[in-house]
Amino acid sequence: QVQLVESGGGLVQTGGSLRLSCVVSGRIFSTYDMGWFRQAPGKEREFVAVIRWSAGNTVYGDSAKGRFTISRDNVKKTMYLQMNSLKPEDTAVYYCAAARWGYRVVSDFDSWGQGTQVTVFS
Repeated sequence: QVQLVESGGGLVQTGGSLRLSCVVSGRIFSTYDMGWFRQAPGKEREFVAVIRWSAGNTVYGDSAKGRFTISRDNVKKTMYLQMNSLKPEDTAVYYCAAARWGYRVVSDFDSWGQGTQVTVFS
């Protein structure tokens, strides 16, 4: 398993931008999918985006399409989530996660970061 540490959360006004980072420790095999999830108070965890580490293929959740961009830097072993046009409903704790054998369902993610808080105010 890899270890994941998120950073970059904070307080931002509606319409603003934030870039989240997730530093990965440990060996990253070619089968890894890495993703971002979020959870707001009183709500279920929500899929945001996922990237196949080796090829860079991406998939986005409906709430992220057109506003968020997931990417990774192989050299720095860091995954990013660029979030633009932020809305109050984007307020949540954002988690990065890793799926050793690829992602089909959420339970495939077997490593999780501690989360970083994003708060969007109007």
